[in-house]
Amino acid sequence: MKERQELVKSGHQDLSKRSRAKLLDVNLSSCYVKPKSIADDTVTIMNEIREIYAMRPFQGYRRITWDLKDLGYPINRKKVYRLMKLMGLEAVYPKKNLSKRNHEHKVFPYLLKDHPPLKPHDVWCVDITYIKIATGFIYLTALIDVVSRHVMGWHISTSLDTESCLRALEMAITKGYKPKIINSDQGCQFTSQEWIYQLTLLGVRISMDGKGRALDNIPIERFWRTVKYEEVYLKTYENVKEAKASLGAYIHWYNHSRRHSGINHHRPHEVMTGKAEATQWAFMPKLVGSLESKGTQACRYVDKSSTYPRDPQGPTTTTSSSLLKTEIKQQQKKVKQAMNLSSKIAA
Repeated sequence: MKERQELVKSGHQDLSKRSRAKLLDVNLSSCYVKPKSIADDTVTIMNEIREIYAMRPFQGYRRITWDLKDLGYPINRKKVYRLMKLMGLEAVYPKKNLSKRNHEHKVFPYLLKDHPPLKPHDVWCVDITYIKIATGFIYLTALIDVVSRHVMGWHISTSLDTESCLRALEMAITKGYKPKIINSDQGCQFTSQEWIYQLTLLGVRISMDGKGRALDNIPIERFWRTVKYEEVYLKTYENVKEAKASLGAYIHWYNHSRRHSGINHHRPHEVMTGKAEATQWAFMPKLVGSLESKGTQACRYVDKSSTYPRDPQGPTTTTSSSLLKTEIKQQQKKVKQAMNLSSKIAA
């Protein structure tokens, strides 16, 4: 549009300005508009927005609006949105996933619905994420144990290939542990013949998320959020070597020192090795009910107990379905009695 407006404004010996605007489908009045200079108070607000964004780039225009109001600026979110768009600022947030599968490859079913993890190394999750460095992007592949949240293996590569996944798997296996199931998305790296062949040799069952079901692989997705907000977004990696060293140090701290709220504030390495006995599967609110209806006790919390719930009938803190039904009936009875009493008082 700007190029056409410039052509209308430029002189022509045979065509008038009106004729040029008509031929180029440009509103003639727009060629006479002179942009106003930005007011001083708007420039001040833009500087404040830039400072807030530099300190907290994860905040969007709504939260920045509240920060500006706290500073005493009478402003609404529409103006903040317009100014941020003018400055080219956008909050850092997860975008649409980039997992694309090869339709010629075989896709395996999702197994965790019928085979929930009850102890460490029952299920590992694997995925790939991208990380920005000064010279471009690198790709981090990681395998995480669902129950203990321990990162079993990881590898950094400059390309999205299956080799990086195999090296991460090799790191995990050389630690002396092997899962019963490995769950992944339907990306072409995890449907490739090399990946399938390696897991088959190890005797590991293969599970894959349904299409568009990001929550099926939630432990590794939650780890990506953690590592990015606690490590990646706080630093600038100049090269691949620096990124490997920094991420390696963070993952070691994550496994051995960081307390995880999802495992009752224990450390992942403690739960993985059995020193701490607190386990919770992160994505099973609906599954708990279905398992209990079948007479199977799912893994919630097992804290200060002698053993992990290896046996479905073993010690857990899960309440049986019959006791739950009894409690619900008793509560309903109390409510009815209270309603009858209030109606008698009203009469």
